[in-house]
Amino acid sequence: IAICFPLRHNSINTMQSMSWIVGVTWFFGLGVTLFATSLMSRLSFCNSVRVFSYFCDYAPVFRLACNDYSLQWASASFLSVLLLAVPFAYIILSYICILATVFMMKSLDSRVKALATCVEHIILVAVFYIPILTIFCVGFYLGLIDPDQRVLSLSLASCIPPCVNPLIYSLKTKEIKIRVVALVSKIKIRHRPT
Repeated sequence: IAICFPLRHNSINTMQSMSWIVGVTWFFGLGVTLFATSLMSRLSFCNSVRVFSYFCDYAPVFRLACNDYSLQWASASFLSVLLLAVPFAYIILSYICILATVFMMKSLDSRVKALATCVEHIILVAVFYIPILTIFCVGFYLGLIDPDQRVLSLSLASCIPPCVNPLIYSLKTKEIKIRVVALVSKIKIRHRPT
């Protein structure tokens, strides 16, 4: 909105519209959680109940069931597409609109400034989506991923973006950029072969 509709930014990003978006997001998230939990309660677990994951993960739990879990698999597949592919498609569509707007700008300086605004977000999107899409496309549907690699990839996708987010966005601050450049050049000088 800030790049494609800069003059309408304040009229679109109102407190009411942001509250509505947050409310719908919470309602949808709670609804999905209740639906998935109610489906899981229909399963019987008579063998091992040891889940090969260290955080709440749906597929490893229903795969331990003794009875048929095809309904759970179908709902997990649908929800995976809904919760991963739809936001990813929206992000891609947003960047297509941003790129179209940026390339219509006459000033090269304005183009560079607008694109520099997006770089941090693109990095975080890639850090989140690459391991997740790998796990769900290769592991969930083809079953070709080692359980250890699956847990590691999901951990990276869950932990790295929130940890890296402040670092990446703080690099926009001039003082932090100067300090990082000084630190990197100091390390290069220290490790230079003599």
